[in-house]
Amino acid sequence: MMSTKPPAGGENMMEIDITKLNLQQLSQLKQRLEQELQMYQNSLQSLKVAQTRYQNSKESIEKITPDCNGKDILVPLTGSVSFIYLFACIYVPGKIADANSVVIDIGTGYYVQKDLESAKDYMKRRVGFVTEQMEKIQAMGQEKSMIKDAVMEVMERKIQQEIALQKAALARATGSGKT
Repeated sequence: MMSTKPPAGGENMMEIDITKLNLQQLSQLKQRLEQELQMYQNSLQSLKVAQTRYQNSKESIEKITPDCNGKDILVPLTGSVSFIYLFACIYVPGKIADANSVVIDIGTGYYVQKDLESAKDYMKRRVGFVTEQMEKIQAMGQEKSMIKDAVMEVMERKIQQEIALQKAALARATGSGKT
């Protein structure tokens, strides 16, 4: 008996025997699973962008040393900087006033001033958190993919059974017409 079962923490999920579903129900279930898989894929892409952004920020912070005081830099003027928008961003010249402290974007338009070690630690924790979320989504995606594969297998068996029944009915019909 093949069945879907709730993933860890999956509320509002029920176990169903997919072999008891008709082809239309299986098709609808397969379509829903494909939509969920697409949603997981989109979430993974967004998280990958965030992970890269945090990693790049962490690496940039790690390059700041006390002898950077007074050095010229380019400061992004428009929006958050990520590797996708790097060339679409407007930069203005600036100077590093205090190499022992940085202002970091903590999300939704909020910025916080932190000392270098706190900023490095924050970025390290964010990279870890995003990576953990990616792993969870990948696990859920793999589970949904296995369920979708099982649904497709059951659909194929039901289609083959339907074809066999139609062939048998056709054979009986043509056999009874000869006598």
